[in-house]
Amino acid sequence: MRIVRFTTGEEPQYGVFDGSAEPESVTAIIGDPLYQGVEPTGEQYPIDEIRLVAPVLPRSKVVAIGRNYADHAAEFDNPIPEEPLIFLKPNTSVIGPGDPIAYPTQSEDVHYEGELAVVIGRICRDVPTERVTEVIHGYTVGNDVTARDLQRKDVQFTRAKGFDTFCPLGPWIETEFDPSDVALTTTLNGETKQDTRTSKLIFDVPTLIAHITSVMTLLPGDVVLTGTPAGVGPMRPGDQVSVTVEGIGTLTNQVVARD
Repeated sequence: MRIVRFTTGEEPQYGVFDGSAEPESVTAIIGDPLYQGVEPTGEQYPIDEIRLVAPVLPRSKVVAIGRNYADHAAEFDNPIPEEPLIFLKPNTSVIGPGDPIAYPTQSEDVHYEGELAVVIGRICRDVPTERVTEVIHGYTVGNDVTARDLQRKDVQFTRAKGFDTFCPLGPWIETEFDPSDVALTTTLNGETKQDTRTSKLIFDVPTLIAHITSVMTLLPGDVVLTGTPAGVGPMRPGDQVSVTVEGIGTLTNQVVARD
């Protein structure tokens, strides 16, 4: 099932995307499926008559993982972590498909980082790996936008990865998904820059969730970014970046100069 958040010009609401319909459409549902389940309202909207927004607004945080592909660690001459490398992005950095990524005036080297994202479905702490599927609501596509020059300057990651618009998510949440071995690609202006499979993750999804919840409580709607592969690079205002995860979909955003 593909859960979306969308707007017809009014307040955003949740729905279920049906890609097999002609035309493709969204069926509205009552409330937030994280708390109320999936109950259709009976209203249907053609996909070209609505605008998709971020499929989830993290209740408290986005937890991201650094250097979780060996080739990405190698491209910056970094060692492979012995355990997952955790950092946080604020929930105010989240935007949806089609929303602009604002290029901050403080940076001259903003990079794309395509990633598989996990959406948490319930309050959880100290989750063993064999029970991780019980706390996952679904999966979506993410872009861990990074001001690389500020990351080098600050050493820690907060400013470099925390700007408003630096966490595009979408286009929807896929609730029936096996993340163990799917293709992940990123294109910049149509040119492929990143191309890998999630089977190359150093720490897989169960390991990540078990590790994170040994440190902090995750809440419904929190998002975990699982790491980016090699091929990260700069983007400039006017560029278009698209991240595709096989079995989920494509997240596309345009880069603009920040006002």
